[in-house]
Amino acid sequence: MASEVSLQKALQQFLQKSRLKEGIRSMQIEEVWEQLMGKTIARYTDKVQIVQNTLFITTSVAPLKNELVYQKNIIRERVNEALGEQIISEVVIQ
Repeated sequence: MASEVSLQKALQQFLQKSRLKEGIRSMQIEEVWEQLMGKTIARYTDKVQIVQNTLFITTSVAPLKNELVYQKNIIRERVNEALGEQIISEVVIQ
């Protein structure tokens, strides 16, 4: 008798091996960015994306850019926690 795998587990296994995984993670971070960082930061963030294991945050607001640089470790921890795995190893502020 074949072992049963839940749909969620099957999808996770598929995504681990799929090239779609990175695109889905980028969509996830866009969805949770405001919840993680608050409305003000989200409003002034131009772009948030994950490329490989790096989170790129783009903003044209200099004071916010400076604040985000100081919070890199906290941002990395919050994002990894929100995504449910240790994905982000580096945060780049642009």
